[in-house]
Amino acid sequence: RAEEPLSCRSNPYQTNLLRDSVRRYLQLPAEQTVLILHAKVAQKSYGNEKRFFCPPPCVYLSGPGWKLKQEQIKATDLGEASFRVCGYMGLDSMGSSLMETQKLSFEEQPDAKGFGCAKALYISDADKRKHFRLVLKLFFSNGQEIGTFHSKLIKVISKPSQKKQSLKNTDLCISSGSKVSLFNRLRSQTVSTRYLSVEGGAFIASARQWAAFTLHLADERSTRSEFPLREGYIRYGSVVQLVCTATGIALPPLIIRKVTKQYAMLDVDEPISQLHKCAFQFQGSDRMYLCLSMEKVIQFQASPCPKEANRELLNDGSCWTIIGTETVEYTFSESLACIREPVSPVPLIAALQLTGGGDVAMLEVQGEYFHTHLKVWFGDVEAETMYRSPKSLVCVVPDVSAFSSDWRWLRYPITVPLLLIRDDGLIYSSSFTFTYTPEQSFILRQPVLSDVPQDSDKLLDSIHQEFTRTNFHLFMQS
Repeated sequence: RAEEPLSCRSNPYQTNLLRDSVRRYLQLPAEQTVLILHAKVAQKSYGNEKRFFCPPPCVYLSGPGWKLKQEQIKATDLGEASFRVCGYMGLDSMGSSLMETQKLSFEEQPDAKGFGCAKALYISDADKRKHFRLVLKLFFSNGQEIGTFHSKLIKVISKPSQKKQSLKNTDLCISSGSKVSLFNRLRSQTVSTRYLSVEGGAFIASARQWAAFTLHLADERSTRSEFPLREGYIRYGSVVQLVCTATGIALPPLIIRKVTKQYAMLDVDEPISQLHKCAFQFQGSDRMYLCLSMEKVIQFQASPCPKEANRELLNDGSCWTIIGTETVEYTFSESLACIREPVSPVPLIAALQLTGGGDVAMLEVQGEYFHTHLKVWFGDVEAETMYRSPKSLVCVVPDVSAFSSDWRWLRYPITVPLLLIRDDGLIYSSSFTFTYTPEQSFILRQPVLSDVPQDSDKLLDSIHQEFTRTNFHLFMQS
């Protein structure tokens, strides 16, 4: 039986208490963010051989709310160890046994983020699934559970595809604008693995941490300063740019080359596939390639092949393996609510859809992990919310007068953040905002105060209905 839509609205007393908490949160957001980075594909192990995921799944904890929550626990629980964060990560089929998961210990970085890495995860030969998710369980070290968080879907492959990729089957192809990781293994030794990363504003080759880079396809006829981006799948011989997703730092334009037995192939233009070996030649240079030397990233000049003009000889440090990556981010704030229950499932908003107008404007919130205990808030104003499914909530858009007591003379847009709040006061923030925007022509038609007639209530009501019907704007902040 299909689940009936459920309307949920707090009682006035509870709403007022929540509204005070939300106002304090909006003044000083005490957010807690869990960021999971992982590869899009995982190579299956064979027999007793364990092929650990590369790059290894990483977790970053950020936001001032972690310290505030830890201080709350420290005030109630004795002992220094009671306010550390620890976690376990495993595959989603492993059940609850901690023996089958890897323990994560979080270390604080210079930027105050907590960092943990699961270096020894793998998918066994006996697991016949084509896709799986990672499951992260977080706890405070006093035993209090924080919550359970899932990665995005990961595709299982047996080995990197050696045949030419067809754009009819794009599962393993890499598209412009997608995120990738690059790693290097000297002499194919796992212990020598280095990941392209960014530290202190410089590109480095790190044995510990890896960065996700947005891979952009560029117009080859343009100058470096213009660098207009293009859509489509990345092919060998294309001019690309790598931009660090965390810092925004970019490498100069590069020509991506296929690598075969330590040779850069200059005449290959087939689509790039997951876990392919590739090299990056600096555009306009004399055979200079992106290379690592220990922890440093340098330029290496390849040697020409006199007998084969379509090849250039590289060194080990210039041969990179490319793999697509995913990130999933969960953000919440429990510092004001003193919550003992797990924060999960943490809802994720993917899109907004506005329908109707006037006094019946409805907003559909689309995403994942929704449930009946969630309400949509526009800033510090609760909206009447109806639960449709784990992927959909519908709410009534609040009257603009809830944000401005003198909205009738409004001459500027009002933008409010869109929040999801659990009925126990746990706040889930999002990157979406909702904006009420008055039209300039509409403002000019508003009567001044001295000219308002006796029946102004009806006039203002009709103006308001037109205002709310035509002047909603939805934004997602980048």
